[in-house]
Amino acid sequence: MAKKMVLALASSGVEKLTVGGIILSGAVAQDMEVKVFLLLGGAYAFRKDVADKIQDPGEAHYNKEELLNGFQRANVPYWLDYYKQAKELGNVTFLLCGTAGKIWISDKPEDFVDLVDEVCGIGEYISSIEEADFHIII
Repeated sequence: MAKKMVLALASSGVEKLTVGGIILSGAVAQDMEVKVFLLLGGAYAFRKDVADKIQDPGEAHYNKEELLNGFQRANVPYWLDYYKQAKELGNVTFLLCGTAGKIWISDKPEDFVDLVDEVCGIGEYISSIEEADFHIII
């Protein structure tokens, strides 16, 4: 039986979104079943009109240019590419927090990038944490 991981994305900073994507890629490579919950900042990052433009490092202590130059130098893909590839290759479900969706634009999956499978309440997030082998919040 595959291990289960819950990954909660609460930040819209490119640094944390990239870290989450790398962790998700590792989980998929190990054949884990993963639920990705898009909480407040994560929901914002996955908006159709925002997802391909995020470059701000968020609350990091370094500047945007330094981070983006480092990504380029290390051949690190754009953060969203990690999530797309993980969805294509693995057992990954993306769940949008309904409240977060309403705060930013809508609680309809079609208003967010095509990766979003469904909208849920915080109860589903808590239940998934209880059932998972481990939980990471970024």
